Amino acid sequence: MALVNISSLLADTLRALDKIDPPGGVELLSYKRNRGIAIIKKDGGGIELREQGYKEQEIDIPLPQLPKVLKAMLKREFPRSRKVRLIKFDDPKVLDRVRQKI
Repeated sequence: MALVNISSLLADTLRALDKIDPPGGVELLSYKRNRGIAIIKKDGGGIELREQGYKEQEIDIPLPQLPKVLKAMLKREFPRSRKVRLIKFDDPKVLDRVRQKI
């Protein structure tokens, strides 16, 4: 887990996703861990995005559309944040855990 500056978050997220094998991914959380975006790699080059916070949704998109869609989600979920938690995971079952909120 790392606190990443919001200005470099998109590039850091894409770089981390390149190194992760499916069905792993990256979870982006606010500092208080009450809002977040989960990015899950699927077999065949697809991406599943799970947004929880101001808007609750799950969408499947192809990998080339990820930067555009993720940029819009980041503005919606982290409007005033300067730092965001970036957590890598190997199995999407980890996302169902109960998180400690600050």
